[in-house]
Amino acid sequence: MEHSNFKKYIKPLIGNKFFLAAMVFLVYITVFDQNSLFDRYSLARRINQLEKQKQHYINEIEQNNRKMEELQSSIDNLEKFAREEYLMKKKEEVIFVVEEE
Repeated sequence: MEHSNFKKYIKPLIGNKFFLAAMVFLVYITVFDQNSLFDRYSLARRINQLEKQKQHYINEIEQNNRKMEELQSSIDNLEKFAREEYLMKKKEEVIFVVEEE
C-alpha cells in the first residue's frame, strides 16, 4: 500500500515540467558548467595549498633575513658560518667532519 502512495506522489512530480527543468539545471551546474561545483571545490583546495606554501616561504624569508643580519653584524659570526656551512679553514688547520646518524 505504501508503494502505491509513493507512485501517487512521485509520478506527478516527475511529470512536472518545472521540476524537470530544475533537475536539468542542477545537473548542468553541478557537472557540465565551466564553474561547476566540482571545479570550484578543486580550485578551493588548490588555493588552500598555495596559501600554505606562501606562508611557508614567508617564514623562510624571515628566517633567512634574520640569519643575514646576524652574519653582517660581526666578523666572528661570519667566520663561524663559513666554517660550519662551507667547511672553510685557516691555513694550518685540519678539519675533522663528524657525521651524526
